[in-house]
Amino acid sequence: MKIGQVASEAGVSVDTVRFYERRGVLPAAERRPSGYRDFDAAAVERIRLAKSLQGLGLTLDEVVDALAAHDAGGTTCESERWRLEAVVDRIDAKMAELARARHAAVASLADCRAGRCRFAGMRT
Repeated sequence: MKIGQVASEAGVSVDTVRFYERRGVLPAAERRPSGYRDFDAAAVERIRLAKSLQGLGLTLDEVVDALAAHDAGGTTCESERWRLEAVVDRIDAKMAELARARHAAVASLADCRAGRCRFAGMRT
């Protein structure tokens, strides 16, 4: 199938399909005599899987690595659990960082409301 059809069925842009091919999410497509890429139907499912993994919080490099491990065979939930544990750890760290930033912003807002605005003394 042509790249436009793959993109349409996978719900991504043609540029995303090309990018995924360059980054190793998709194997290099066969070329027609005209030079157009010719993907098999599995490309659509692979793109959907990659998008799903990214939606869980895996980076693109982690997605490529996970797909390569899958392609090599022998992957199980137990052998791959560490990937999701790393995502959860990153999310927890980001949530802690956001909580600290929120606390600081709330304190600054309270100062502003009490007449101790940090912006009042700023010079431009």
